Amino acid sequence: MALKVKLVKSFAGASGDMLDTIRGLGLKKFGEERLLKDTPAIRGMVFKVKHLVSLETVSGEAPAPARRKPRKIALKQRASAYQAKQQA
Repeated sequence: MALKVKLVKSFAGASGDMLDTIRGLGLKKFGEERLLKDTPAIRGMVFKVKHLVSLETVSGEAPAPARRKPRKIALKQRASAYQAKQQA
């Protein structure tokens, strides 16, 4: 099971705790939606800001969060590709 959380009201004037909770849910802009795993922690976060978000239960699994490569590794790969291109 997954939860579709959508920010439906502006968080202007909200307390710092609520802003942190909204960021923790992965919401940044008004109208933005996120598909999250249905866990007690996520449900508690949604309950805390229930007046700002809408909640919908969706069948299926939430996608795994994409992970970026560490910056050093990405730079090394880009540099080696550039050097190979220069030598060719």
